[in-house]
Amino acid sequence: MADHDDDVEAGAPLDLLLAEATRGGWRSMLPRASTVRFAAALARRPETVVRRGRGLVAELGRIVVGTSTTEPEARDRRFSDDAWSGNPVLRRAMQTHLAVGHAAEALVEDVELPEADAQRVSLSVSNAVDALAPSNNPLLNPRALKAVIDTGGANMVTGVRNLVRDVATAPRVPRMVEPDAFDVGRDLAASPGVVVLRTPVFELIRYVPTTDEVREAPLVVVPPTINKYYVVDLAPGRSLVEYLVGEGHQVFMISWRNPDVRHASWGFDTYGAAIVEALDAAREAAGSTRTSMLGLCSGGILSAMVLAHLAAVGEQDRIAAAAFSVAVLDHADGGLPGALLTPAAAEAAIRASAVHGYLDGRSLAEVFAWLRPNDLIWNYWVENYLLGRSPKPFDVLFWNADTTRMPAGLHRDFIRLAQRNALVEGGADMLGTPVDLSVVGVDAYVTAGSTDHLCPWQGCYATSRLLGGKVRFVLSSGGHIASIVNPPGNTRTHFRVGDHTPGDPEGWSAAAERVEGSWWPDLSAWLGERSGAEVPAPDVRDGVAHPVLGEAPGSYVRAT
Repeated sequence: MADHDDDVEAGAPLDLLLAEATRGGWRSMLPRASTVRFAAALARRPETVVRRGRGLVAELGRIVVGTSTTEPEARDRRFSDDAWSGNPVLRRAMQTHLAVGHAAEALVEDVELPEADAQRVSLSVSNAVDALAPSNNPLLNPRALKAVIDTGGANMVTGVRNLVRDVATAPRVPRMVEPDAFDVGRDLAASPGVVVLRTPVFELIRYVPTTDEVREAPLVVVPPTINKYYVVDLAPGRSLVEYLVGEGHQVFMISWRNPDVRHASWGFDTYGAAIVEALDAAREAAGSTRTSMLGLCSGGILSAMVLAHLAAVGEQDRIAAAAFSVAVLDHADGGLPGALLTPAAAEAAIRASAVHGYLDGRSLAEVFAWLRPNDLIWNYWVENYLLGRSPKPFDVLFWNADTTRMPAGLHRDFIRLAQRNALVEGGADMLGTPVDLSVVGVDAYVTAGSTDHLCPWQGCYATSRLLGGKVRFVLSSGGHIASIVNPPGNTRTHFRVGDHTPGDPEGWSAAAERVEGSWWPDLSAWLGERSGAEVPAPDVRDGVAHPVLGEAPGSYVRAT
């Protein structure tokens, strides 16, 4: 694989993933009523079918006689082996697949269905075409055939064993990383720190300073509620926590409990109250009157709602600054996901999770994979099953596979929030107060990934017009995870930045400054300007404000 970070991206926002996860994996990709409408539309346009059929037959004829110029896209890794172009049989198999796929996709465009139906059918057609690729066939894939010769067929035996193992256990997709590839607390989530607060909902980790002086106002990180927190504390050298601590910031981390059926009722208010409690504890422990916040993805949504609550009750002055990373607050433009997630599907998903008491993160991972099957299914199908290999260890993929559950109440609240676009249109509440983001007057730092399909950067940019304070928007290269795990020293990364945020995101992009490298130093400098004076670094183990309950990464992150 050329870039591991790309392998964990998927094409849908939070509300779609949460809803489709209740149906489970490939079943959520099956055609529905839209396919019936597509078939009916084709029946009314026989000339379209005939025209496309003639074109396909003609192209197949050129493929047979060897004059076809059909070629895969340059970035299509499925056909990168030289045998696909050098062997006449394999070349014709590849060209036939590509020609059929192009014809099928063109038919969807020709019919001119309503946008929602067109996007649903297009996704189903695309998934079917990808599944039938000759690269997935052990009798046609040249790498698999070579492996049979090189290993005497042992690759097929190992591959079948891997397939049986993966089908037998959730999430029932090809394994992307071995479960013992890393040790949480030693290889990952390894920044030194202590647990200073434990509640039924979360643990609060305080990290050990590595500088003689620190900024007075601490930073509280609010991670996503779907995966575990250590996406921002990966391996040393790739940890945002490690970097910020090294820059003289006092960093506290919320580590959410992995809930079960006993916690089915936990919703927005439960998690909002937990964030408020964490902010209070961080202020008390640091001896500061204010804290800053950094919310990521779904944690960013909750953070914004808590900020609106604090503003509504007159306590906004307790916040020094707020940062949001890959968090979409405005769900008005749903694109493909909006088309896929109908109100009926959303309510069905809510009922399904209510029955179980939670949404299983493994189901979410399965849907995540099937929304980008070439990268997250078929690539590993070839590696694990046809070649009989074990996946290479990669920290981001290990984190992605270390799933958690989501309480039914929170699952319900997130879906309905997005369906109603309640943070923009009104109707959202947090801890008994209506959510009005325009009254959030603290300075905000908002980041997004330029190739993020989970939270498109234009959706993240909309945050700049929702909040009432001054916003600095940063567009990082990379997708949903790669834009976060973006340490200094990577010469392939860059970001665009601008303090002026006009209504049009494309207008912002045209005027923004391009900066080579990571955005982490920019965030550190921005936080430093808003985090008060430098004070002597504290001994986090003194236990004066909060007794030490254990060493980082704590117990909740290890729970399965």
